Amino acid sequence: MDWHTPFEFDFMLTAFAISALVGTVCAVFSCFLILKGWSLMGDAISHAVLPGIVLAYLAGVPLAIGAFVSGLFCAVGTGYIKNNSRIKEDTVMGVVFTGLFALGLVLFSKIETDQHLTHILFGNLLGIPPGEVTMTVVIGTLALVTMLLFRRDLVLFCFDPIHARSIGLNTTFLYYLLLSLLALTIVASLQAVGIILVIAMLITPGCIGFLLTRRFSRMMAIAVATAVFSSVGGTYASFFLDASTGACIILLQAALFVIVLAVNPRYGLRLRG
Repeated sequence: MDWHTPFEFDFMLTAFAISALVGTVCAVFSCFLILKGWSLMGDAISHAVLPGIVLAYLAGVPLAIGAFVSGLFCAVGTGYIKNNSRIKEDTVMGVVFTGLFALGLVLFSKIETDQHLTHILFGNLLGIPPGEVTMTVVIGTLALVTMLLFRRDLVLFCFDPIHARSIGLNTTFLYYLLLSLLALTIVASLQAVGIILVIAMLITPGCIGFLLTRRFSRMMAIAVATAVFSSVGGTYASFFLDASTGACIILLQAALFVIVLAVNPRYGLRLRG
């Protein structure tokens, strides 16, 4: 096969476009996650969407709706338990998201469906049905536009919520907006990389940007560039390797992170002679 062979297939062109969109959405949100310190929250919600997907299938409604509701339920439930008990937030998240993920696995094992669990867990970018393509584009675009519209307020809330409250911002609204955007971003990414690998898409681009700059606008630009490059490059490589597309995308992102971490003289690894 020649280097241009992937560009001759419509399903590959669709995969390139969807991977670039998903990479952009995840990269933008990853900057807020890094700034807020919510990496574990992203992991929790990404796992907690599974029971919602199964219940949505049983109810005959779009899987994205079930995933969004389930993810938001996990986030709100975690916040409620944290605020009404002496248990720390990371402990609550560990219990809640593993419990919901286990519930999803039990429900999935008890129903007969043509859905493949591996596609839900690891994505199926090269085989997305047309209806799911439209759903991914709509959800991804909605999440991206909302993040950009509320960018300044969200940055201030993530960086210093006390100051944001003191100048009159509705921090409660921003808190739940951020959680809703996180759930939307995860739902938009499910078809591309699945439940398990989406957490890497939500963390790695922001980490790379954080290592290279301290200005948020530059951090976001770097995160988007690396995420789109990894998404398109990983999709391209998976065609020739006949390997999982989501895994190839994440591997390429991880490789870029290691390179940046190793060569960055200011914020990277400090090797002693």
